[in-house]
This record gives sequence, C-alpha cells and structure tokens, in this order.
Amino acid sequence: MFNNSDWLAKVAEAVIEPEREIVDPHHHLWPSARMNYNVPELRVDLMSGHNVVQTVFMECGASYRKEGPDHLKPVGETEFVAAASETMKAMGGPYIAALVAHADLRLPQLDEVLDAHIEAAKGLFRGIRHAGSRDNSGATLRIPGHAPPRIYGDADFRRGVQRLGERGLTYDTWHYHHQNREYLELAKACPGTTMILDHFGTPIGIGPYADKRDEIFAAWKDDMAAIAECPNVYAKLGGLAMPDNGFGWDTRETPATSDEVVAEHERWYDHMIACFGPERCMFESNFPMDKWSMAYGVYWNAMKKIAAKYAETEKAALFAGTARNVYSLAA
Repeated sequence: MFNNSDWLAKVAEAVIEPEREIVDPHHHLWPSARMNYNVPELRVDLMSGHNVVQTVFMECGASYRKEGPDHLKPVGETEFVAAASETMKAMGGPYIAALVAHADLRLPQLDEVLDAHIEAAKGLFRGIRHAGSRDNSGATLRIPGHAPPRIYGDADFRRGVQRLGERGLTYDTWHYHHQNREYLELAKACPGTTMILDHFGTPIGIGPYADKRDEIFAAWKDDMAAIAECPNVYAKLGGLAMPDNGFGWDTRETPATSDEVVAEHERWYDHMIACFGPERCMFESNFPMDKWSMAYGVYWNAMKKIAAKYAETEKAALFAGTARNVYSLAA
C-alpha cells in the first residue's frame, strides 16, 4: 500500500537544519504485506537525513490478538510495538520511546484493559486513543472514521476519558472539522485528563467539502481558539496532507515539495501555534498516512520553514519539547 518510493524520489530536497533534534510523536506500523509499513520501512524514513531521535507509536489496529476476550484484543498491538521498540533499540539510532494504545473507553472492564496494556508495554504505555471520527456527508473518504454518532457526549465514554486522567494517562483522538464543537464539550467535561487533538481536527477537503476550504477555515479558526481555552488540551500539528484533506498531491505526477506544503498549510499551523502556544503544540509526521502526499524528509523540511519565524525556545518545544513533556519521555 505504501510502496511508493519511486514516486517520492521524484522530489529530492537537501535537509534543512540537519542537526535539529526531533521527536516524532505520531506514526503507525502495520506488520502485514498489504500495508507494508513496519520497522524496516519506518527506519528508512526516520534515518533519511533529519535528526529524529525518538518516536511515539499511535494505535492503528495493527496486530490485534486473534483469540481471547474482545476487550483485550487491542493488547496484541501493544505487545507488537513493545517488541518493535526493543528491536530498534538494539539496532541503534531512533527508536519508539512510547506508545498510545486503543481501548473502548465505554467498557466496564476499562481498568482491566489498561492494566493489560501496562503489563504488555514494558514501560512504553502512555495513554489511549479512542477516536471520535464520523462523517455522514457522503464523501468517499480514503481513511473513514467509524465512531458511533456523537460519541463525545456519551456518558460512559466521558467516564472513560476521566478515568484516564485519574490514572495519569493521556487521551488522544482524531475527528473531522464539523465535530470540533463536540470535542470542545468533551474537553470541558474532562478537565483532569491531558487530551491531545490529532491532525488539526481533520478539515475535510473532498466530496461536498471540496471548494469550501476558506469557509471551513474561517469556522475552524473560531473552533480552535475555543478549544485552546481548555488548558488540558494539547495539539498535534500534522496529518494535514492525507488524501481526505483534499490538497490533491496524492494524485499528481510528482509528490508535494516542502514549499508547496508551506504555501498551503502555513496559515493552519500558525493559527494553532498562536492559540495554543508552542508549549502545547508538537509537530507530527502522521506517517505513513501522509506518505501518500510527500516524503518524510519533505514534511520535516516544511516544518522547519514554517518554524523559521519562531524563537529558538519555541522551535525546541515544537520539534521535541512538548512531545517529551506530554508523553513523559526521557531525553
């Protein structure tokens, strides 16, 4: 699925600021021939020129247990990632320093699932992502969300998010731009939980949302400003180059360049940083999902160009410090 190396090679860029330390707080792995993104493929990206030293794996439904109780099947992914981390550490270079797993936060057995993740993770477990993404517009999404309607308002779900905070764990999620206000209410209801919003709240740019980018951006700006008033919410800045965002790079003869990414995305990044502050923002690759549009090195070049206007302390937070703080990573 992600063997598009020849296509990505059509854009070659020199690495900007190769010495700058990076913690990539959001990537996936899939140990299957169909998806074809595992430790070898990840290492090629991580070691393509930028100084990526640590990463955080984000749940994606990989390597679930095939047997046993349904609520414990996601623990198989944690076992797989813990082993991958050990493999990477033994090889030297960048490595998976933490993971965010999946659990159904509505379940009465939630604590049992969390305990199982802790045991399986060998010190890497930091929190849960139970995404709220759902779109009923009729858009043909490459990466469709499958959450139940209005899950953020579900009482059992909110209790689950609150329980994560009580146990010192984080809550990650992704959803679509029209769900931002629902997420705001969830954040207000769970002030004791550190919550991380992935991918800018995923503004859709295809189907009925095509040609409405400026209209969506205007409403999105207000939504993000309101969400940023919740001090428990942090923002991951990335995942804006998925096919569903509608920039169209995945269908071109050549992938995106860093200058093109900056031209299309900078206003989204700058608004998030203005609202949340660098100490609550972190750049994320979202690979391999954004690999449909650009190479790994191109993404980080674009981030360095966007960050050029910020102070050095702010850059340090955006590229590594905030991620280390949120996910309790040792330098």
